[in-house]
Amino acid sequence: MTPDMVAQIGRQALETTFWVSAPMLGLSLLVGLMVSLFQAMTQINEATLTFVPKMLALFLATLLFFPWMLDVLVGFMTGMLTNIPQYVRAS
Repeated sequence: MTPDMVAQIGRQALETTFWVSAPMLGLSLLVGLMVSLFQAMTQINEATLTFVPKMLALFLATLLFFPWMLDVLVGFMTGMLTNIPQYVRAS
């Protein structure tokens, strides 16, 4: 396995990780901003107020995006496993 192949596999793994985590992180960011705006407008400074809406949003995002996330991860792993002979021959 050449250093270029290792770098390519690492890049693909990082891209896959980014795309799989992006929906949940984005939704968590939006919910956090909305709760922060609500707290700023009402002057309610409760630290635990952000926890429950974010957890509910992450749970809903997981339910909504799980089939797509699973498809992306299975595609990545299928590509990795089918290319094992190519990786071994390049050594």
